[in-house]
Amino acid sequence: MKIRIVVASHKPYWMPEDPLYQPVLVGAAGRSGPCPEGWARDDAGENISGRNGTFCELTGLYWAWKNGFAEVTGLAHYRRYLGSGRRGKAPGERLLTGEKIEKLLAGADVILPRKRHYWIETRESQYAHAHHAEDLRAAEAVLREMYPAYLPAWRHMLKTRSGHICNLFIMRRALAEEYCEWLFSILFEVERRLDLSAYSARDRRVFGYLGERLLDVWVETKGLRTAEVPTVTLERENWIRKGWLFLRRKAGWAPRD
Repeated sequence: MKIRIVVASHKPYWMPEDPLYQPVLVGAAGRSGPCPEGWARDDAGENISGRNGTFCELTGLYWAWKNGFAEVTGLAHYRRYLGSGRRGKAPGERLLTGEKIEKLLAGADVILPRKRHYWIETRESQYAHAHHAEDLRAAEAVLREMYPAYLPAWRHMLKTRSGHICNLFIMRRALAEEYCEWLFSILFEVERRLDLSAYSARDRRVFGYLGERLLDVWVETKGLRTAEVPTVTLERENWIRKGWLFLRRKAGWAPRD
């Protein structure tokens, strides 16, 4: 297909009927039994499926990269998609269509979700309160050694109070291949340096979290034109609970897990 959006999911779940969306079972390595009809597995071909616990949906992106991107490619989650802004009761009515994607890419290099605003936190302090600040220090050290031209954008990202999250994007093949080469070379080196043995299951998802932040760094450094669209979330988020946990972490009252 000309357009293929990888939809990463670790379990059977509703999927769009539009064939441009390709469901991929992530973390499939070592799991027996067939996938739902029409799904792919991220342990086919060259893959990092066994590292899904630390790379999250990025194992699906790696699988797509190493086993053949479409002309236009992107990444979505089973619960989160890039949306068209259209109203509709059914989830599929609110997702980007191939026609809309082509129109957006006629004037932009990358399609991204609208930014999330943290308001009272920088992205650096938010990460340190929610996860481990050492992750950011390790990533910065790797950037300094491997891609020093990206350090100004990295430091700018850390001081901002908003950003594109969840690793959601759509871009053309050549750009996506360049991005993946850059992204995974950084994450694999950070992986080599970090000791995750004392991390909680949540904090072990570190490379997915870092990927969210690195996407903005890459886009800014390359000066790419972006088109922002709404995020379609299929499950309600409990913002009251999220806000309470955030305040507890910020005050040091709650464990990270």
